[in-house]
Amino acid sequence: MAGHSHWAGIKHKKAATDKKRGKIFSKIANLIISAARNGGGDPETNLALRYAIEKGRAANMPRDTIARAVKKGTGELAGEEIHELTYEAYAPGGAALLIHTITDNVNRTGADVRSMLEKRGGTLGKQGSVSWNFERKALFTVATSAIGEEELFDLALEAGAEDVSDEGEFYSITAPPESFATLAAALEAKGLKPDASELTDLPKSRVMLEADAARKVLALIETLEDHEDVQTAITNADLPDEVLAELGS
Repeated sequence: MAGHSHWAGIKHKKAATDKKRGKIFSKIANLIISAARNGGGDPETNLALRYAIEKGRAANMPRDTIARAVKKGTGELAGEEIHELTYEAYAPGGAALLIHTITDNVNRTGADVRSMLEKRGGTLGKQGSVSWNFERKALFTVATSAIGEEELFDLALEAGAEDVSDEGEFYSITAPPESFATLAAALEAKGLKPDASELTDLPKSRVMLEADAARKVLALIETLEDHEDVQTAITNADLPDEVLAELGS
């Protein structure tokens, strides 16, 4: 699982600030609409929709808002056509970036992503230039103060996890995407509330950055994720401990 725990640390540190983002409901609504449009409106048979709905609930999104987004996706309610696009890029220091977007205007989003990259020292790459270095996984982080490692290990593996690692202040749990809902339910049944819980792309290998470059990468990610069309921006950058500490402060 090399390369996974560090990104888990970044996600764990970012969880609190992500919850403060004002555009979170509209982003999740787009995620739900896209999932329902691509796989139907039944979360029992549509994993992407189940994940998107769970994300909405975790953000305290009103049930009516979730239901309307599902209906827009299935065509029961009128809605604008939206598209899922992933941009591959390079950040300062040579780190890779995967930028996942959902948009109703492809030209606008493409131009905005390119502009944000250029202003923050990044460059847009070609399709396939960095995606080969990432794999889709379910990722959870749980405070080590909430449960013992052995108990969590048994619980997680029974629910379909591939790996549980002790990262100091939190445990990192990784699983195949199809195990997301089962694992989330198992943690909830145990009374555990993960700081981070999502489907994400974990790096197979990382790029070690010096502190200055690492801060530039985080600034670029923050700029990208503040854009209304950007769902996530994921990097394989290995951040120095001092920068991780700043992120959590």
